[in-house]
Amino acid sequence: MSLTETADLTGLPARQRILLTAHDLFYRDGVRATGIDRVIAESGVTKVTFYRQFPSKNDLILAYLEHRHERWMAWFLAALERHGAARKGWRALLPALAEWFGDAGFRGCAFINSVGELGAALPEVAAIARRHKLEMASAIEALLPPSRQRARHAAAIAMAVDGAIVHAQFDEAPDAALKSLEGLVDALLG
Repeated sequence: MSLTETADLTGLPARQRILLTAHDLFYRDGVRATGIDRVIAESGVTKVTFYRQFPSKNDLILAYLEHRHERWMAWFLAALERHGAARKGWRALLPALAEWFGDAGFRGCAFINSVGELGAALPEVAAIARRHKLEMASAIEALLPPSRQRARHAAAIAMAVDGAIVHAQFDEAPDAALKSLEGLVDALLG
């Protein structure tokens, strides 16, 4: 499953068409840069239908982030398994991230981007982002060998992953970000 793959909206209920359209536009172009009129036009609904489903843009933004969280976590867990998490432990993290970073539609972390755009204006965005990052750290923790420091190490690795994500956004080749992440995790876990 690609995280940037546009779904066929034909035959879907209006709410789902709006949400999937907003997902693609918000992630690709940014939340502030994407107007409601564009979401309405591209989802093929009327303004009345849109506002029945989402009374405000803020409601749509929060629904988008919840949807993105579910979609990203499902992808992340599946990618870790595809890359041998059961056998390779945390080392499955690197090829999983490389898969995401190499996607033509990669635009970084939707949660980091949204907090940067809206954090002060819409505090619920930061709350959703915190929950997302905690769940990501929990998935990383499951990859680590048992130890008293396991949760702490997972939190540190999750923060390093966030740095690698941001770096991969502006670097032409994300390999450097992944190599740095590998070095940091190797040093941390010794």
